[in-house]
Amino acid sequence: MLKKERYQAFVAYFSTHSPDAQTELNYRNPYELLVAVILSAQCTDKRINQVTPALFERFPDAETLAASNPDEVFTYIRSVSYPNNKAKHLVGMAQKLVGDFDGVVPQSVEDLQKLPGVGRKTANVIASVVYNAPAIAVDTHVFRVANRIGLTNNAKTPLAVERQLVKYLPKDTLAIAHHWLILHGRYICVARRPKCEICPITWMCRYYEKEVRPKLERNTQKTK
Repeated sequence: MLKKERYQAFVAYFSTHSPDAQTELNYRNPYELLVAVILSAQCTDKRINQVTPALFERFPDAETLAASNPDEVFTYIRSVSYPNNKAKHLVGMAQKLVGDFDGVVPQSVEDLQKLPGVGRKTANVIASVVYNAPAIAVDTHVFRVANRIGLTNNAKTPLAVERQLVKYLPKDTLAIAHHWLILHGRYICVARRPKCEICPITWMCRYYEKEVRPKLERNTQKTK
């Protein structure tokens, strides 16, 4: 399958079967999503959703969070990964958000990356989810699935994956394609042993074509 055909098949399938894909993080406004995404680094969305209700009740906006300190924030997020660093990032982010952006989460990826704890991936999430910008965040799921199914050609870095996806995906699908790839990677195309036996897109998958199908055919020949 040619790359153009694979992209067309990918968009066609998920547009039909997952037209409303969205983040599994719970949030009510851009500030809450920003906090949740910062917390979600190397941690499950399920864990973050367990932590944020109490955190948001205590710190409902950037102003209250900025007036706090890392030690207090730590008590609310102690069960997530790297809580000490994330507590410092959250307070620093809130203080810069209040000081430089009047407490309003900025729209541009460049401005978002000025906030402590916000790298390119987090900035792309906020820009695409909140502001529907033509950006795509590359986390471990997106990186793995895009390379595995053949949307990208053995890209070695998240930025390389991002550039290829932005180049070949229709601009109006970039924001939702991020969620298509994440959810597919989270529940089917898992890291150690992809669940090819239940995957609905093996017919367009380069990994299945090159790695899985030949093994199945060899096993079939042996049993004859």
